[in-house]
Amino acid sequence: MRILTWNLWWRFGPWPERRAAIGRVLGDAAPDIVGLQEVWGGDGENLAGSLADELGMHWAWAPFGRSGRWGERTGEAGFDVGVAVLSRWPIAETDVLELPAPGGRDDGRTALYALVDAPACPVPFFTTHLNSAPHESAVRCAQVRALAEFVAARQGGSAFPPVVTGDLNAWPDSDEVRLLGGYKTAPAVPGLFLLDAWELADPGAPAVTWDRANPYVAAGNPSVRIDYVLVGEPGPGGLGHVRSARRVGDGPVDGVWPSDHAAVLADIAGHSTTKT
Repeated sequence: MRILTWNLWWRFGPWPERRAAIGRVLGDAAPDIVGLQEVWGGDGENLAGSLADELGMHWAWAPFGRSGRWGERTGEAGFDVGVAVLSRWPIAETDVLELPAPGGRDDGRTALYALVDAPACPVPFFTTHLNSAPHESAVRCAQVRALAEFVAARQGGSAFPPVVTGDLNAWPDSDEVRLLGGYKTAPAVPGLFLLDAWELADPGAPAVTWDRANPYVAAGNPSVRIDYVLVGEPGPGGLGHVRSARRVGDGPVDGVWPSDHAAVLADIAGHSTTKT
């Protein structure tokens, strides 16, 4: 099973050209389930919906509660921004969590849950986008604690481990990422374990998803990995264990960078290896 996460950089930059490049990358990667961030909807159109139609996938979208500022930044009113899930298989149910932002900027950020009706068994899938300011680690920690409770409450109905994707705006050794993992510090929810899929990547592979080589990355920012696929403890027979991870969408397509982020594509065992 191929899982992809990608921040699509809303409608910034040369949007029509970027839109074509985004479609190319997703088509070439051929993911089974996708978590997307900075996905827009408005004026009778939704990016998640149009991508799903193009790829032959199902979709769900959750707008931020306070998304007007995004339109202000580009001068395009009437568009909302949020997170989305695309799936090769039907989405049986969805739910949305409004993330807290104590002491930080409240953009109405959300986490989206989608129970994907995959052939082996349902996949509890989540995607989110945490606060972005570099100094907001404490805000992101609060958001992670709320997210962890949201995940824990929805992971028990399937043998498949929960899959959490998103732009966490946090470095791999940060408090917020360690809280979600549960294997480098006490987990945000007792017993909740989420493995960073990149732990199974080729150690020599390029890892950063926010890369100064990308012309859309603001000057002065360090190159760092801030986008994640996180997977819970494998189910029976290794169901859901991570096999590999790599970047995609990490260079120009027909001369255009598709986003200011690279995507992460993880290969996860979609079936139990137990013989019957």
